[in-house]
Amino acid sequence: MKIRNKKIKSILLLVLIVCLLPVIDVGAKESGKSVVLTGRDFSQWRDSTGQWQIAGDVFMKPDNNRLLGIKAGTGVIVNGPTGRTSNLFSKAEFGDVKAHIEFMVPKGSNSGVYFNGRYEIQVLDSWGVKKLKHGDCGGIYQRWDDNRETKGYEGYAPRVNASRKPGQWQTFDVIFRAPRFNSRGQKVSNARFEKVVHNGTVVHADVEVSGPTRASAYNDEKSTGPLMLQGDHGPVAYRNIRIEPAGPIPFFAMDTATKDDKHKTAKEQVGMVKELGYAGIGCTAGKGLSEMVEELDKNDLRTFAVYLGANIDADQPSYGPELKEAIELLKGRNSLLWLFVLSKKLKPSTVEGDARAVEVIREISDMAAEAGLRVALYPHTGFWVEKVEDAVRVAKKVDRKNVGVTFNLCHWLRTEDEKNMRSLITSAMPHLFVVSINGADSGGKDWKQLIQTLDRGTFNIRRFLRTLKRAGYTGSIGFQGYGIGGDAHDNLRRTMDAWLKLNKQIR
Repeated sequence: MKIRNKKIKSILLLVLIVCLLPVIDVGAKESGKSVVLTGRDFSQWRDSTGQWQIAGDVFMKPDNNRLLGIKAGTGVIVNGPTGRTSNLFSKAEFGDVKAHIEFMVPKGSNSGVYFNGRYEIQVLDSWGVKKLKHGDCGGIYQRWDDNRETKGYEGYAPRVNASRKPGQWQTFDVIFRAPRFNSRGQKVSNARFEKVVHNGTVVHADVEVSGPTRASAYNDEKSTGPLMLQGDHGPVAYRNIRIEPAGPIPFFAMDTATKDDKHKTAKEQVGMVKELGYAGIGCTAGKGLSEMVEELDKNDLRTFAVYLGANIDADQPSYGPELKEAIELLKGRNSLLWLFVLSKKLKPSTVEGDARAVEVIREISDMAAEAGLRVALYPHTGFWVEKVEDAVRVAKKVDRKNVGVTFNLCHWLRTEDEKNMRSLITSAMPHLFVVSINGADSGGKDWKQLIQTLDRGTFNIRRFLRTLKRAGYTGSIGFQGYGIGGDAHDNLRRTMDAWLKLNKQIR
C-alpha cells in the first residue's frame, strides 16, 4: 500500500511539474488541405456580406475607368457597384498559411488583404509608381498609434514595383506565420510575412510585424484569425483565393556545405540547392559574393545571410571593406549580416569588451538599417562572442531593433552543456533571428563529431527542433556543413531528406 501511495505521489508530482511548464500556443492551425474561399456563393464567408456580389468576371469600365463592370457568372467576388461596402471575413480562422489571391482594381482604387484579420498586404493601383511606399500595392501597411509623435510606423514598401495596369488581374502568393503566445498569453514571437510574391516577383522576405496594422479588424493579437478583404476603399474584385498549410519554415544551406570539385561556381551551387529544395544559401562576404547573390536572385532563391566580422580592439579597424560592400549589394533584401566579433586582447565572453562592442555594432547596425538589413551576432568557438548568452547579452545592450542573435548548434555543443538547451532557447527567443543546425554526436570533442549531415550523429536533433517550435520560433534554419567533405550533392540530399522527415515528426 505504501509503495502504491508513493507511485501515486510521484505521478501527481510529475503532472504538476508538466502543468507548470510554460506551454506555447504554436498557432499554426493547419487543416492539411487546401481551402478555396471563392466560388459559386458566399458559403465560405461570414453572413454580413454587405453589397459584395458574385460575378463571372469583371472589367474596368471604358466610360469610367474608376469603376468595375460586372459579367454574369460565378467564381469572382466584387464589392458592389461603387466599391463602398463592408469588409468581408472568412468563416474559417487560420494560423500559418500559404495563400494564393487574385485581384483586380480599376484606376486609383484601393483595398487590402488582412491575414489573421490584423496584418495587411496593400492592394492599390500602383501602376507606374517610381518611389514606393508601404501604401503601394504589395506593401505591408504601417501600424498606427495616435499617442506617438510619429503616428504611423513600421510600414514596409515592396522591394520592387510589380504592379500591372489597372483593369488587369494580378496575383499575390503569400506565406504568413501567425504570432506565438505562451500559456500565460504573453507573445513570444511576432507575426511574420515569410514571403510575399506579387505577380511572380518577390517583394518581401522574412518581415516581422510587431502588431496589427492600421485599420485592422482587431486591436489585439491571436494565433488564429479570419482572412479579411477590405471593401470600403474603392472598387475591387477577387478570385481564386486559395488557403493551404504553410508547410515547414525555410531551410537553407550555408556555403560551407555547397562546394566540392563538381560544384565550384555560384551557378553550380545555386542550381544544386534549388534542385534539392533548399530555400537559398547563407554566404560568405568577399570575392564571389556578388555573383552568388545574382545567381540566387535569378533562381528566385534567397540570400539568407552573409558571414563577416567585426573587431572590438581599439588599435584595429572595426570592420573590413567587405562589410560596406555587402551592405550595398544586399540593399532592400532584408538579409542578415552574420556578424562574428573578434578581440585579440580580451578572452572570449569577457564583459570588459561590452562597451566597445556596443559602439561598433551600433555603427554597423545603423548602416545596415539604412539598407533594410538586419545584424545577427554569430557566436563562434574561440571568438570574443563565443556563446549564445554572450550574443544575447550584447544584443540587449546594443538595443537596436535590427540587431539579434544566432543559435549555432555546433558551437553551442562545443562550448556549453546540452542540459541548458531549453532555458537557453527561451532566453534567446526575443532576439533570435536565425538558427543553424547539423547532425552531431552528444559529447563530441572535435568538428568531425560536432558537424555531420543531418541524418547522422547521436545528438537528439528532433528534440532540439521540437524545443525551438514550442518556444515559438518561426524564423529560418540553415544547415552547417563545415568540414564534412565528400560529395556536396549527397550531403545536401541526405540532409534535406532528414529535414523533411523531422518536420513530419515534430508537428
